Amino acid sequence: MHRTPIHLHDVVIAGAGPVGLFLAGELRRAGCSVLVLEAAHDPHSPLKQPPFGVRGLTVPTIESFDRRGLLDAVKAHAAGRDTPGTAHWTKQQRRPGGHFAGIQFFHDQIDRSRWPYRLPGEVGNLATDMASIEAVLTARADALGVEIRRGCGVDGFEQSGEQVAVRAGGEMFRGRWLVGCDGARSAVRKAAGIGFAGTDPEFTGYSVQVELADPDALKPGRHYTATGMYLFTPPATIGMVDFDRGAFHRAAPITRDHVETVLRKVSGTDVAVTALDLATTWTDRAFQATEYARGRVLLAGDAAHIHSPLGGQGLNLGLGDAMNLGWKLAATIHGHAPDGLIDTYASERQPIAAQVLDWSRAQVALMRPSRSTRALESVIRDLIATRDGATYFAERVWGISLRYELGDDHPLVGRSAPDFALVDGTRLNERLRNGRGVLLDFDACPALRTIAERWGDRLPYVATDARDRLGLGAVLVRPDGIVAWIHDETALDETELADAISRWFGTA
Repeated sequence: MHRTPIHLHDVVIAGAGPVGLFLAGELRRAGCSVLVLEAAHDPHSPLKQPPFGVRGLTVPTIESFDRRGLLDAVKAHAAGRDTPGTAHWTKQQRRPGGHFAGIQFFHDQIDRSRWPYRLPGEVGNLATDMASIEAVLTARADALGVEIRRGCGVDGFEQSGEQVAVRAGGEMFRGRWLVGCDGARSAVRKAAGIGFAGTDPEFTGYSVQVELADPDALKPGRHYTATGMYLFTPPATIGMVDFDRGAFHRAAPITRDHVETVLRKVSGTDVAVTALDLATTWTDRAFQATEYARGRVLLAGDAAHIHSPLGGQGLNLGLGDAMNLGWKLAATIHGHAPDGLIDTYASERQPIAAQVLDWSRAQVALMRPSRSTRALESVIRDLIATRDGATYFAERVWGISLRYELGDDHPLVGRSAPDFALVDGTRLNERLRNGRGVLLDFDACPALRTIAERWGDRLPYVATDARDRLGLGAVLVRPDGIVAWIHDETALDETELADAISRWFGTA
């Protein structure tokens, strides 16, 4: 009996959410063949649209989108939706910069002089929604030729030699690598036998759209009570937290009666819910994969880490995984990666996720319905109101403080590269759209050109000055926009530069 041979893809990705789609685009742009398998037949959901689908993008995410030519499309989608008015704090006179457990900080409080390696105007935030992000990333994947199969969730896999045989939707697919981007209940993670460790939930969170008999019975804004928390955005959007240790999450259908009961409990009012239009639940469960890789199987996004949506860090964390992993996996597939490059994905991203999980847990600690917690909240509120406090929280919430430990004490190494405005009329971020990194030489040093030429097309060399070079002479930037080496006023160490290039771009 004749059997059609199963095509071998370079990478099979489980999950067509933002993380899987972004990673697929990164790999396909680098010349890898990519198959994305998604369990859901239809990607559309009202929960991905405003108000529940609204997400704030951090600086690293905004920079990643800009470096791949996606930012304008994301902004265009955001401008076409009613995202600015979906939260009560956007109607304030002062421009809010973010919050920690609902305690806001504002742009006019932040001391940007504390960030000497950020250029003026670089730092900002952007509100969009999940549906818009997925639309942009899907369009990119389609344009690049990524194959996406919907209604085809991964059931399991088997590794053998240099391949992974993936079972999905009653079919078998083969890839050189398998990446699980299939969410918190990841089938890939479970089939790989990778542990998932963390802290169990303290509450069930609710996001609901309702009709109220008397909307004036609830005060707009966020309110902490003796029994929980609620956030009311008139006329119909409510977020609630009930400290029941997550007992109701996915335990039963969400009914109007149940929502009314919880709302009365946490608000302390006899408010009447006359209709329930849309509802979902969530918890503060915070877990992280004990490994990000096992053999030829890798994890990214919620498959690798989950936590409460407080502060909107989850999407950004997952997209950061994809940006970090894409170029490393592509270089490994093409055979020019230095030894151990793929291992740096886990060593760099696991600590970042652990920090975000603890940041989420700290916010939960400020939400507990107790007198001592309200006292602690008062202290944190006073701290955030100071210039130093607001600057610190902005660093954390916006992702400014993100840095990989690359073994160099210079404060810029391991951080996101500034988007230098070059005198030739281009920007550094535009130079990174080919996904190959760059050696940026402000002084047009012949020695640097000679060194870069050893790596040919793998490392573009750009000799041009910048309008503000921040006192630097040259910068080596990885494909993900992270600074890997700098040259300042000190004498040029050619061996040090060659070693840095070899570490990230392979042998010449």
